[in-house]
Amino acid sequence: MDFRRTDSLATNASLLERLKDLEDQASWQEFCATYRNLIFSFALRHGLSPTESEEVVQETVITVARNLPQFRYDPKRCSFKTWLFNLTLWRIRDQLRRRRPQAASMQHKPGETDRTSTVERIPGPEGAQPSVLWEEEWRKDLFERALDKVKAHVEEKRFQIYDLYALQGWGARDVARSLGVSLAQVYLTKHRISALLKREIQRLRNE
Repeated sequence: MDFRRTDSLATNASLLERLKDLEDQASWQEFCATYRNLIFSFALRHGLSPTESEEVVQETVITVARNLPQFRYDPKRCSFKTWLFNLTLWRIRDQLRRRRPQAASMQHKPGETDRTSTVERIPGPEGAQPSVLWEEEWRKDLFERALDKVKAHVEEKRFQIYDLYALQGWGARDVARSLGVSLAQVYLTKHRISALLKREIQRLRNE
């Protein structure tokens, strides 16, 4: 199994550079496929409906397109993760303001811009900080993307063993009995696929 450059996603820096060409449909499709679920889930966790959350996805993509010419990829100053977080949060704010025009707290204060303390003006569900929710969704999305990548590179039965034992919480003996494999094979499969997942997650983090 090989997860090296020949089959990996482009780095964020490379992808963002390609996205500056609005006619590069392949790169925009890649961006949407990569980040759509993250943005959608984050919006849902702020109490938006599926329809509103889909609008957040679309509007965030449009905002990315509009801001890319001014964006400079420099992880030391502002990571792509933080940049996308802010763009998504602003679009969630827009949806909440449309739903509740009377919510004065969603309006800018005098002299305030989109880049001023936006994070603190939008409460998450049950008082959770938006940055905490974003981190949770980012990690969940990272795991799911890594899982999809690993699944495509392992035998179906091996992945089924891992899915039942590690993800669905079946007992090792139940998995072995159901799939007709030994206990040792269940344990070994979990160990090997867990290692592949860890490696793939790290690769995605480094992009």
